[in-house]
Amino acid sequence: MQAALFIEFAGLAPYAYGYGYGYGYHEIKKFVSWNGASQFYAGSMMFQQQVKRSKIRGLFSLLDLIYHSTVRAVRKSDRNALFGLILNIMQTAILLISFFVMFSILGLRSSAIRGDFMLYILTGIFLYLTHTKTVSAVNGSEGPASAMMQHAPMTTFVSICASAFSALYLQLLSILCVLFVYHLGVAPVVIDNPIGALSMLIAAWISGVGVGIVFFAFKPWFPGLTTVLVSIYTRASMIASGKMFVANSMPAAMIAAFDWNPLFHAIDQERGFVFLHYNPHNSSTTYPFVIATILIMFGLIAESYTRKNASISWSAGR
Repeated sequence: MQAALFIEFAGLAPYAYGYGYGYGYHEIKKFVSWNGASQFYAGSMMFQQQVKRSKIRGLFSLLDLIYHSTVRAVRKSDRNALFGLILNIMQTAILLISFFVMFSILGLRSSAIRGDFMLYILTGIFLYLTHTKTVSAVNGSEGPASAMMQHAPMTTFVSICASAFSALYLQLLSILCVLFVYHLGVAPVVIDNPIGALSMLIAAWISGVGVGIVFFAFKPWFPGLTTVLVSIYTRASMIASGKMFVANSMPAAMIAAFDWNPLFHAIDQERGFVFLHYNPHNSSTTYPFVIATILIMFGLIAESYTRKNASISWSAGR
């Protein structure tokens, strides 16, 4: 007993334990600092088996983790995945009916693009819902002080990716179901350029990811204000997205009020890819991706700073 205490206080415990595990003197000395044996106990990686993984294996492990986190994010809102999908489809249907009635009452159907009027409305609704739901999903991701971050493989980057992909998955399924029902029950769905239309849907989604990451980075600092700002942004995008207007028929002064919004460009270009007789002149296909890249880079930098300084005590009183 006394000999063990002498070894402990003399700073020789790392050597005693190390010899017991079969390590040599020089191997143990690398892990012992001149200040004593405290760092040996804090980082006792010497007695753990290290598994070297290649970059390819690490990439596949990360993708596997993102996949399982995405499944968890999809199932988190509703226990029944089918019920969650039906609820999402019902939201799209309610918006579709509301806009159809509004356009009919206000007499705006004549100002729409030549082609299927319902498809004209759906192009705006699909991209608007994809964008806003992605913003809300990414903003609601597991933060740096969340209990999920206590698990070693889990990071905020994985949480953000899972929330973004879960929102995209639900929206894609909802869009396919709505178009399938409309094609069978109402009128044939004819899309002039399906690949281009899908790319603009991805543009609306990726720009939503960028906006959501920026809100997510500031949420630990100002949780109440961030929630209000997300709500304001979602409702402002109902008008600012320009989904109720045809960009080619808008005056220059009115275009200037919408031109900043990447969702406005995505919706206008989407209609150019869907309809044969519409060629957008006041929007760009690259603008949403450029803005999304800038927002994602800025958001990740801000999130990295927040992650290093966030504390679980910030939300202790809430």
